[in-house]
Amino acid sequence: FGPLQLALAAAGTAAATLDLCMDGWVAAEYARHGHPVWAALSLSLLAAASAAAQACSWLWLRSDPPALRPAVPVPLLAALHLLQLGFFFRCLHALKVGWRVCWAKAEEEDEQRHMAFLSHDISMLRLFETFLENTPQLTLLLYIILQTNKAELSQGLGMGTAFLCVSWSLLDYHQSLRSFLQDKYELSLGSSIVYFLWNLFLICPRILAVTLFALLCPYGLAVHFPLVWLAMFLWVSLQGTDFMESPGPEQLYRAMVAVILYFSWFNVAQGRTLYRSIIYHGFILVDSTLLALAWLWGRAPSEEHSCLLLVVYAALPCYLLGLGLRVTYYQCLHPNRMVQVQQEGRYDEVDDSRESDGVEFRSFLEPALVNRRMQWLAQTHFSLSQPAQQHFQNGAAAV
Repeated sequence: FGPLQLALAAAGTAAATLDLCMDGWVAAEYARHGHPVWAALSLSLLAAASAAAQACSWLWLRSDPPALRPAVPVPLLAALHLLQLGFFFRCLHALKVGWRVCWAKAEEEDEQRHMAFLSHDISMLRLFETFLENTPQLTLLLYIILQTNKAELSQGLGMGTAFLCVSWSLLDYHQSLRSFLQDKYELSLGSSIVYFLWNLFLICPRILAVTLFALLCPYGLAVHFPLVWLAMFLWVSLQGTDFMESPGPEQLYRAMVAVILYFSWFNVAQGRTLYRSIIYHGFILVDSTLLALAWLWGRAPSEEHSCLLLVVYAALPCYLLGLGLRVTYYQCLHPNRMVQVQQEGRYDEVDDSRESDGVEFRSFLEPALVNRRMQWLAQTHFSLSQPAQQHFQNGAAAV
């Protein structure tokens, strides 16, 4: 952990604060212009996403080893989470630890591991809150803009920051998982850019299709979302996740992952994901196409949507471009490809159909300082040899 990582952590905290301010500004503008329903809906989405993220944060704190908890009384921590400030407290606490690691000559290995532990949780919480809040907010913003046929400055800025936050949260989450690997498996700048872009190009058409269907039939979307969410929830449950410490909270995790899957691919199971990925993207492509076709079929003939029609027609090439960039990433820019010449046959199992037994994990020496949750997710994303799997299980049990 160095100055660059500290600067990125500070930028992430600032971006989360800016995004929250933008959401508040947009809701205030709705209320000021005589649209209390839109304002209430916007604030409700924000509150629901924040409550889910705060619940996860609190459950994690309760299950963490005492040595890794902030030196703050438990009642105060509980009050912060009830006030929806738990995530920001985590960010500030991580910045404090990061500052001590970088500038206060805290070079002990335990401090480095402590900082890594904190950053992993923040990355996951940011991903949860982004998909539970930003993607629905994007859909609502785009719906209102198309419904009123005009865009306010606050709406444009809100959409821009939301799209960036969604794609960035996926990249940050992926980089956080890869930090469990040895340095040779880290993402390069080019790989990071392509990873960011293909997620952006896949998410944008999905949000557009959902918005168009809401424009045609708002109450129909109230039926569509629960049905698709339920299908995704059952799919995640059948894959047997083991992220939380107990069965009850595990259902909360699966419910939040189902929301992510409504908009974007998210792997939750160990093993080859080639076929699961094909099934998922095929389902989303068909579902989004049907939603867009329903709007094209049901829109009034007198409506003038020439510009919007061009956007709709460009959505499919955009989605296919995103898939093409994903294939390009895995075939040419994936970090494992960089070491293919030196270590033939070592591939990320989620990225390639070949069996891999050479992926090396770090942070096994001190299990008590390893983030068990994120390490379990890293195990599901990156294949391990049989001895390494046993080592991981022993380390997780020690925690």
